[in-house]
Amino acid sequence: MEHLAGLAPLAAGYDGFLLDLWGVVHDGVSLYPGTLFCLQQLRAAGKRCVMLSNAPRRAAAAAAGLDGLGLARELYAGVVTSGEITRAALAGRSDPFVAALGPRLYHLGPVRDRNLFEGLPLTAVGTPEEADFVLNTGPDDDRNPTELGPFEETLAACRARDLPMLCANPDLEVIRGGVRVICAGALAARYRELGGTVREFGKPDAAVYHAALGLLDLSPARVLAVGDALRTDILGASRMGIDSLWILSGIHDLAGRPGQACSAARAAGLAPRATADRFAWDASPGDASSGGASSGGASLSR
Repeated sequence: MEHLAGLAPLAAGYDGFLLDLWGVVHDGVSLYPGTLFCLQQLRAAGKRCVMLSNAPRRAAAAAAGLDGLGLARELYAGVVTSGEITRAALAGRSDPFVAALGPRLYHLGPVRDRNLFEGLPLTAVGTPEEADFVLNTGPDDDRNPTELGPFEETLAACRARDLPMLCANPDLEVIRGGVRVICAGALAARYRELGGTVREFGKPDAAVYHAALGLLDLSPARVLAVGDALRTDILGASRMGIDSLWILSGIHDLAGRPGQACSAARAAGLAPRATADRFAWDASPGDASSGGASSGGASLSR
């Protein structure tokens, strides 16, 4: 497995790029140094990029968040989120798990994620005891998002009702402004431990990749996925026959340790095309200075 200083050596071999957001493009507070320059170089080379995120909210909301971080929309062809795919599943009911769900949902997550079900023939209820299923979009804003403890009582109440859980973000955790916080996937994993039934939408599930490839209008062989998480970004790309670049400075915190990263990938049965410490064009001073971090006055939440 090659370890590269940046994306530049691989760029000519692909026409399209699937870019993870958290851990690759930004940390929820700021763009990473080099992000803008890298995207500008790809655009100048005629490449197409799609942001492919396990954010449990609609694609338009994710794009607005990128606006707030100072990322121009001309630099990418579109956004696909696990939240958007979850809403489509609830609207279309073609997935057998979703088709069997009743109309009353208990939402486990922050108010800002309610757009996943607003406008659909569903009724949000206030307690698990009133619900037919639980829609999990992650920790709400009223409890500590760094540990599972504050959510145990709610999960136990859902399990007592034997509620099926629909999870809109398979990620276990992200790094937000340097702080590790849990995501909907961690709540779903705990719910499984309690004996609950869970259906997840998002990487590594194929549905998000089909949507993203549709925006690129390219075959998987002409696409490179860039992500920081083995169990979602790299695994999902592998299942789809898409090459990947694994960013080591993200959730696994392996920057500067490519040998250890190689061992971790092999242990997981995965073989990314290459690794890089960060999402950048190359290691030149121009890269960092032209694409420095910018918050644009915004802060994103998972």
